[in-house]
Amino acid sequence: MTTLLVIAKEPRPGRVKTRLTPPYTPREAAALAEAALVDSLRTVAATPARRRVLVLDGAPGPWLPPGFDVVPQCAGGLDERLAAAFAGCDGPALLIGMDTPQVTPALLTVDFADCDAYFGPAEDGGFWALGLARPDPELLRGVPMSTPTTGAVQYERLVMAGLRVRVLPCLRDVDTAGDAAAVAAAAPGSRFAAELGRLGAVAGR
Repeated sequence: MTTLLVIAKEPRPGRVKTRLTPPYTPREAAALAEAALVDSLRTVAATPARRRVLVLDGAPGPWLPPGFDVVPQCAGGLDERLAAAFAGCDGPALLIGMDTPQVTPALLTVDFADCDAYFGPAEDGGFWALGLARPDPELLRGVPMSTPTTGAVQYERLVMAGLRVRVLPCLRDVDTAGDAAAVAAAAPGSRFAAELGRLGAVAGR
């Protein structure tokens, strides 16, 4: 079975979702980040897996459900941190972030029987998921992160390595207030949608 990895930051005000401020305060942005992380972890917990790992920048809190191994993120750029996350796996692995609370167990239930990699593109040009049948950190090192072409470069890296790649549905990351509203509408039953609605009700947004 697949190891499922979630790479995330501790949801502390001023450290997460800074592009949500404004219109949200740093504390409100952190509350939204925590809600998105909780949704993501709950989905991973509900997905069959060999092992579940939270690759964390910061300290775990009461939002962490049981059944996860917590591994600290290494130093360096995001490409190095993603590479290190895969380096800690000894079999098939699928990694996601904390920015897609609309993700479902069905999307994360992958089968490497007829492919070598899974790639989940994001609407902003990045990617929300990456799966490797044989984790190789070199497939990620040097990929420019947080740019409009990150996803295209990462996908090309997989193809040029001769991997058979299966593409997952394109999802929208939560970066801006507009993203937050769209993602909440796509996942109305999520904790993220509930938190967004609560903040809107309190502030009259």
